[in-house]
Amino acid sequence: MKNRNIPKPSLMEIEGWLENWKKLENYVLQENSLRKLYTKTYPLNNDMDDVLIKVCSLNDFYSTHIFSPFTVAKHIVALEIDELLEKNNLEIVDKIAEVKMSDGKTKNFFSFATKYCSHHKPEIYPIYDSYVAKMLWYFKKRDNFSDFLKDNLRSFPLYRKILIDFRKFYKLEKFSLKEIDKYLWLAGKKHFPINFTKKKN
Repeated sequence: MKNRNIPKPSLMEIEGWLENWKKLENYVLQENSLRKLYTKTYPLNNDMDDVLIKVCSLNDFYSTHIFSPFTVAKHIVALEIDELLEKNNLEIVDKIAEVKMSDGKTKNFFSFATKYCSHHKPEIYPIYDSYVAKMLWYFKKRDNFSDFLKDNLRSFPLYRKILIDFRKFYKLEKFSLKEIDKYLWLAGKKHFPINFTKKKN
């Protein structure tokens, strides 16, 4: 990470990445279809059929590796999240993430949970992704834009605060959290590419 030289976040830098986003037709159409599904077709989360369709669609489009969509959908319905989403409750993300599976073990689907909430309210619930996390940690180590530990990135209220600190520190207030998220994800894919040929220890 020390050997990387990622350009400093700036208005011009972000705008350039956002223009690149507009050219990614598959991602743009995917986002639009999910937004329609979550906010128009099935805006509520109290019916198992509706929630299961939303979970399966999100899992398929984003490859979030939810290996038991039924269990996750059942968990979301049981949480009764609609009123909490209406009130912009931040803790609901971590509650959605913690799923007790059929074998009794609890799995943490944090990235999925942020995406699920974000497609209801993108400006309130920014998406967590490993690329975004790597970018935030890089700039934290380089510029110390906010005081946090790496584990804090996987606690949603803290994660959202870190993104707001990032936006404020680099004077990027003209951009929404959704736009900041798009920039961090695209830049992260470039600067922290996954090496699929690297052997695991």
